Amino acid sequence: MKNFIRVKENFECEQCGHKVMGDGYTDHCPKCLWGKHVDEKIPGDRASECKGALRPLKTIYEKGMFKIYYKCEKCGYEFRVREGEEDERELLAALGTSGV
Repeated sequence: MKNFIRVKENFECEQCGHKVMGDGYTDHCPKCLWGKHVDEKIPGDRASECKGALRPLKTIYEKGMFKIYYKCEKCGYEFRVREGEEDERELLAALGTSGV
């Protein structure tokens, strides 16, 4: 991704408590798929002051992978990301048919 800033961080998911080992591309919890609104304009910039919870709304499967669509519960910001290697496949598939 052009202008992507790789930030390798570990974190504890604020939704389910899972301890996530970041790889520099990790931007959400692989167990529950929730995230935190930390980036503003460029993935990895950590410039957002919002820090709201990012609810996974749906997934779309294309070109051999899932894309996860998010909406911030605090400010309404919407965006999408690619699935992570450790993401729960069953949850990704379920979001594709029903949403959370």
